[in-house]
Amino acid sequence: MSAGGLNAAAAKARRVETPFERIARDFLANPVAVFGLTLLVLLVLAAIFAPLISPQNPYDLAQIDVMDSRLPPGSPSNNGGTFWLGTDDQGRDMLSAIFYGLRISLAVGTISTVLALVIGLATGLAAAYFGGRIESIIMRIVDIQLSFPAILIALILIAVLGQGTGKVITALVTVQWAYYARTVRGAALVEMRKEYMDAARCLALPPGRIVFRHLLPNCLPPMIVVATVQVAAAIALEATLSFLGLGLPITEPSLGLLIANGYQYLLSGKYWISFFPGIALLLTIVSINLVADQLRDVLNPRLQR
Repeated sequence: MSAGGLNAAAAKARRVETPFERIARDFLANPVAVFGLTLLVLLVLAAIFAPLISPQNPYDLAQIDVMDSRLPPGSPSNNGGTFWLGTDDQGRDMLSAIFYGLRISLAVGTISTVLALVIGLATGLAAAYFGGRIESIIMRIVDIQLSFPAILIALILIAVLGQGTGKVITALVTVQWAYYARTVRGAALVEMRKEYMDAARCLALPPGRIVFRHLLPNCLPPMIVVATVQVAAAIALEATLSFLGLGLPITEPSLGLLIANGYQYLLSGKYWISFFPGIALLLTIVSINLVADQLRDVLNPRLQR
């Protein structure tokens, strides 16, 4: 072998695997996690491209025929085509309605989780770094909120604020932020006792630099796992509120509202109106939880099997 080939082989042997490559390798080593990720990607793509792949716009009155009301799966349409998942009580194609409802459910769950994560990170890091009275006030608020069921707080807020996408997101953010605040405070307190934090304080670095350059990056791994799980929890909570008639308005139906629309027809044998949106909701939550479970193992080496 030539000298150039030996040097290239030696450089390849000395190459250190990056953290991202390690995480990707460990994640892809679990077939269940890969299945969950694949399913989640397909659901997200179906939601994003719903206007392009849906047989009809289920909320365009010009495309809906009341004569197609409550048709079973596989029924032909009066205007041509096939309703593969049947229709609801208003004659809307269930497959199209699920794609559009999936968009709203994922959007509400993701937006509320991101906003709650930002608020929780800020309050949790402030409580851990400054301590004292600031920590006491923040954590007492967190303790009071976590002592009540999340669904109860959400119901009270929706009753006060009223229906609407923005109001539902506000209720979900209010419910979720305390989980992040407590989790990030616990992770930050562990990091605050380490030597690199002592060195940063001895160098008299500005508090902002210590928090954002040193403390925050080391607290993010557990927060990523919590945020992934909370997306599924937010989607489930929004579906519960919509099923009870207290969530999104009928003009912006999510999967929960689609399930509620067919609930009254279950006993008459028209199961598909609620069944298929329920399956879509189940697959969404399960796929997110499968991904979150593997992320928990990958980002925490002590939990790796």
